[in-house]
Amino acid sequence: MRHLPTQLHRLLYVALAASALLLALPASASSLDDAKAAGHLGEQADGYVGLPPGAPNSAKTLADEVNGKRSKRYAQIATKRDTSPAAVAALAGKKLVDRAPAGQWVQNAAGKWVKK
Repeated sequence: MRHLPTQLHRLLYVALAASALLLALPASASSLDDAKAAGHLGEQADGYVGLPPGAPNSAKTLADEVNGKRSKRYAQIATKRDTSPAAVAALAGKKLVDRAPAGQWVQNAAGKWVKK
């Protein structure tokens, strides 16, 4: 990788770090998975979870918990990789939306909620 420009190095490191983040899901992963399967939460393009149409307000507590953990993790990765937390979050968001199973809610890049 020594021949690649520094910016490309950073992007590759961010991509690897975001992939590692996806493998190290929080302890509340089963609750998150259950909420997403029930249609109460969905993955957003910005790397965070949100409440899709018709979601109960009670799902907001879990969303806040998950998003708080993700925000901290994105910041840690960004510091290590000399990039912004927003760049890490956006890359993770793309991967999370892409990996969401059929039938779950995701928010596309335009901000519209769609069922995959």
